[in-house]
Amino acid sequence: MLRNALEPWHILVVVLVMVVLFGSRKLPDTARALGKSMRILKSEARAMKTDGQAAPAGGGAAQADGHAARTGDQPADNPR
Repeated sequence: MLRNALEPWHILVVVLVMVVLFGSRKLPDTARALGKSMRILKSEARAMKTDGQAAPAGGGAAQADGHAARTGDQPADNPR
């Protein structure tokens, strides 16, 4: 059913529509923002996978991604 769903001319039409809608000046900024969003999504997905695993042997003061681990006795950054 979806054997030939995405052909090269489909991609060409999508790129042409994007150029018409956004213009050639906005496309690099849009691509940069999309790349940054994808990096954030990947790091969050990686953090969710390792969230359930045991803390590092160093006492858990710092996680592998450089963020400080928050324990129950530390106040939240933005209390409400």
